[in-house]
Amino acid sequence: MKYMLLLRYGVIEGIPPMSEWAPQDVQAHLGFYQRLNRELAEGGELVGVEALAGPEAVKIVTSDGVNAPVVSDGPFPEAKEFLAGYWMVDLDGEERALEIAARASAAPGPGGAPIRQPVEVRLVMGAPDPEM
Repeated sequence: MKYMLLLRYGVIEGIPPMSEWAPQDVQAHLGFYQRLNRELAEGGELVGVEALAGPEAVKIVTSDGVNAPVVSDGPFPEAKEFLAGYWMVDLDGEERALEIAARASAAPGPGGAPIRQPVEVRLVMGAPDPEM
């Protein structure tokens, strides 16, 4: 079963934005994710992992399929969080997905304390059958 573990960048109560962290705290945080990624890859569970550009690079496309598409900047300024990255993992079941998400949620923040960042766990559905 494939799962996406979605990591959002946003306000976490009691945690300043990463841009305000001490350099050694940023290094420890990113090193934690690098070790997690390596462990998942070595265990054959990692399908893919990516960090995403910030909201300043987002484009939203809307189309009716007839006229030229409308392309706008996004997300809207009132948004307090955005998708920062994801893991695509191939696992035996949801229990393992929740275990990985819990580890990612406890990544170290300022002073090494776990940041308790919410991680969204989503089962990846198969593509629709083209014969239907």
